[in-house]
Amino acid sequence: MKTIKLGSQGLVVPQIGLGCMGMTTIAGNDIYGKADEGESIATIHRSLELGGNFLDTADLYGPLLNERLVAKAIKGNRNKYILATKFGYEIDDQEQLTWGFNGKKDYVKKAVERSLKNLGTDYIDLYYLHRLDPNTPVEETVHAMSELVKEGKVGYIGLSEVSSETIKKAHAIHPLTAVQTEYSLFERGVEEAGIVNTLADLGISLVAYSPLGRGFLSGAIKSPEDFPENDFRRGIPRFQGEQFYKNIELVNAIHEMSLEKGITSSQLAIAWILFKGHVPIPGTKRTSNLEQNIAATGVHFTEEDTVKLESIIPLGTITGDRYDAVTMATIDN
Repeated sequence: MKTIKLGSQGLVVPQIGLGCMGMTTIAGNDIYGKADEGESIATIHRSLELGGNFLDTADLYGPLLNERLVAKAIKGNRNKYILATKFGYEIDDQEQLTWGFNGKKDYVKKAVERSLKNLGTDYIDLYYLHRLDPNTPVEETVHAMSELVKEGKVGYIGLSEVSSETIKKAHAIHPLTAVQTEYSLFERGVEEAGIVNTLADLGISLVAYSPLGRGFLSGAIKSPEDFPENDFRRGIPRFQGEQFYKNIELVNAIHEMSLEKGITSSQLAIAWILFKGHVPIPGTKRTSNLEQNIAATGVHFTEEDTVKLESIIPLGTITGDRYDAVTMATIDN
């Protein structure tokens, strides 16, 4: 797999990363169905074999369980992987989520030490603020993160789900390498808000999580009942009621285009993001899905393909909120 520069600070990563969130639970809830630790670790190992050594995790996932699983998978081969993790959702000393946010200097230092321990490493390649703490100026948080870079505990820093204004404030304190956000054919809010342009102007890369619309764009989901009972997607408006079936019509049209190109819907959706110059991090815990996703890097995709695909689902198309109302309120915009 080809590698690309992530941001302007020197980090080089493969074209596609591996989102590890679904490999463990979050607060006891399965993410995209039940995970098997052995299969998840095998997926991480297979990703490395295919050149996909850019792993994305977070202390939120579990909490902490995901980082520990990643540590098991990379043990003895730490230097072969590029690790990205996140902090900001507050986790107490009993390893429980408070569901508050904490970007204060002392918590930044506490969080990184915990992640270093859980990951079994003495440095983190890319460290993100997972969500903005509304009670702490982003300048304070980023200044604390910059100190971690000086100390050698962190290589590069980034933010997640933030506005152009926040990006500019943070970047002025310490150069950002990446901003992570949900981005797919179903979710292009960062384009509508001008955030993509801000990132381009500042030399910051967009890392796209949920590039397959949380599985919707794979074409595997036909009914709201296809989700396991405790799958968190059951609570997302995009997957509910009349909106679900409107979205299925879009998925079917995308599938028709993928058939014309001789690829899967998932590969078409990923190839579109790659063509736009962003870095997708599709999450999976299965080697078969991983291999299919990575194969998207070999898809021949053109400007004509982009025009055709975006005519199916134009910018501004209503596909439903990507989180429930409470979680949507935590996103800085």
